[in-house]
Amino acid sequence: MATHKDDLDTDEVLANEEELQNALCVLAGSDPENCSYSRGYVKRQAVFACNTCTPSAAQPAGVCLACANKCHDGHDIFELYTKRNFRCDCGNSKFGDFQCHLCPVKDEENVRNHYNHNFNGCYCTCDRPYPDTDDQNDDEMIQCVVCEDWFHSRHLGCTTVEPEELQEMVCEACMNKAPFLWIYAAHFAGNLDFCTTCHWQQEEKKSNFKQLAINFRAFFLRPSAPPVINIGHPAEEEEEVEVDVEDEDCEPSRSGDEEPSTSSEHTKQEVRNKTKTVCKLKELQAQGRERLRRGAVFWPYSWRSELCTCTSCKRAYVAAEVQFLMDQSDTILAYEEKGLDEPFGQHPLMALTSSMDHVQQLEVIYGFNELKTSISAFLEQCVSEGKTVTVEAVHQFFEELRARKRRRTNAGYQ
Repeated sequence: MATHKDDLDTDEVLANEEELQNALCVLAGSDPENCSYSRGYVKRQAVFACNTCTPSAAQPAGVCLACANKCHDGHDIFELYTKRNFRCDCGNSKFGDFQCHLCPVKDEENVRNHYNHNFNGCYCTCDRPYPDTDDQNDDEMIQCVVCEDWFHSRHLGCTTVEPEELQEMVCEACMNKAPFLWIYAAHFAGNLDFCTTCHWQQEEKKSNFKQLAINFRAFFLRPSAPPVINIGHPAEEEEEVEVDVEDEDCEPSRSGDEEPSTSSEHTKQEVRNKTKTVCKLKELQAQGRERLRRGAVFWPYSWRSELCTCTSCKRAYVAAEVQFLMDQSDTILAYEEKGLDEPFGQHPLMALTSSMDHVQQLEVIYGFNELKTSISAFLEQCVSEGKTVTVEAVHQFFEELRARKRRRTNAGYQ
């Protein structure tokens, strides 16, 4: 979800190519041509909700990028950014008589999908839409990496600072659902009093961590049943690795006919066994370091590697439904970097036109140049009239652009 700024410097807007590329990499990680349903519960993909087809909060549904473009073109669409372990719902029982144009045969329901109020266009603990025309506050939206809901920074219950590094954020509700995370937060999430509300600000020392600010929104996950740990690799988009409950915390037994080891070998074996059975969480807890258990927590991207992976902790992750935290490739950063590595992420226009015939290529290039010309004219007009480039003005510009496109399209069919 884009950072909400009322006033944008014209030079910043014109120099925004890198930010645009980063936004495109979200879509680059998803297939714009083929419905993702056949890939099963995709580890992470761009997901959309259609308010035209599924307006009822009782029947939330999500569709993939290809279906949003080809099956729901012209509909009222909510962009939900990405969702983990999600299977495309387009055309299933939630859509009534509507059939998916790309993959008509689907199960009636995707039972492992999880939904929240984002699918109805609402976000945060305040349950408001985005953008919110009734909200005059200049406030950005930040995504929780656990429930994947989006929150106004003022509703996080903690102070946010201008960061130096990208971070992940876990909201207070998700921290309390996985309370062991508070122990890690006391050691790895900045100063002890970092995430407190304004009532405790005089006791705080501010840290230099950076909030995660992305351009869309998303939602919640139900992980697989214990004791299976979700790692997620390409085949069915998620690979399940069983936790060895019996052996990991136990010292290996000695067979009766085994020769006694030397003192040196015995010492090495003891060290290996102790290393195996050590629980990092218990070690941290024993240090007695505490922090206020209130408000959201901001983490550096390296924090997941600090999580203990002993059997007991793995069971705790599964019980709290956060086992994906052990997977470094689950992060939004990893997904976006993968998108930037794709041809579409590096050269979106060239990749798009490479499979087209000459006439189609000319049409796309014409449309792209027309868009570029329109944007330049819009910015030049703002400069000449001494106007600031507001978010509302940008929204109005694109609405007028869409209206002109619809008029041309309708005229073509008359």
